[in-house]
Amino acid sequence: MAGHSKWANIQHRKNRQDEKRGKIWTRIIREITVAARSGGADLSANPRLRLAVDRAKAANMPIDRVKYNIDKATGNAEGVTYEEIRYEGYGIGGAAIIVDTMTDNKVRTVAEVRHAFAKFGGNMGTEGSVAFQFRHCGQIIFAPGLSEDVVMEVALEAGADDVVAHDDGAMEVITSAADFETVKNALVGAGLMPEIAEVTMRAENPIEMTGDNAARMQKLLDAIEDLDDVQNVYHNAEMDTDSL
Repeated sequence: MAGHSKWANIQHRKNRQDEKRGKIWTRIIREITVAARSGGADLSANPRLRLAVDRAKAANMPIDRVKYNIDKATGNAEGVTYEEIRYEGYGIGGAAIIVDTMTDNKVRTVAEVRHAFAKFGGNMGTEGSVAFQFRHCGQIIFAPGLSEDVVMEVALEAGADDVVAHDDGAMEVITSAADFETVKNALVGAGLMPEIAEVTMRAENPIEMTGDNAARMQKLLDAIEDLDDVQNVYHNAEMDTDSL
């Protein structure tokens, strides 16, 4: 059904993110901070920081603010120390959810995440309870309308693991996390501009949701994503967008 199309779900996710644009800078700053502290300030030698700076540019963050936060993280300015913590749990109908956070107070963060799960019909799980249902990889998605042969030729030649042509015409290129930048740059260099390009946790076995279950699942995801310490939320629900 049309509501379950890959492209409809992608557009819906992007629209929800746009509605929360005010929090994006905060999350990017935290990612820059952790990436710079763990891998150093040299963009050429720190791919995680390079991706974070790319996100900052895409979000129109001033370069002075980017540099300040890199300096702060690498000891040239004082700042808060953030810790990365991953939580796992179950949503509506047993859907798998992974929540990545960055926090300076893990007691506060776990309480807020647990409360959001419980209030909106989910359940917190233990470490490893759902992570096996996801793959850490690069994901590059194109809007319907591109030639499958062209995308596949460029992507596979650049080292992509797979190219998936969805029924609605959307194209999805999957790479290892290590090869993500190489493949993305090759595609862009060939004039193929993706709608989404990121290193992510990709659900291996998506489950379809319709009607009330889809609406309830979206409320749960919104509640989790609205928490200040949450950086990313991954799940395996493919929701009927007509139900939202």
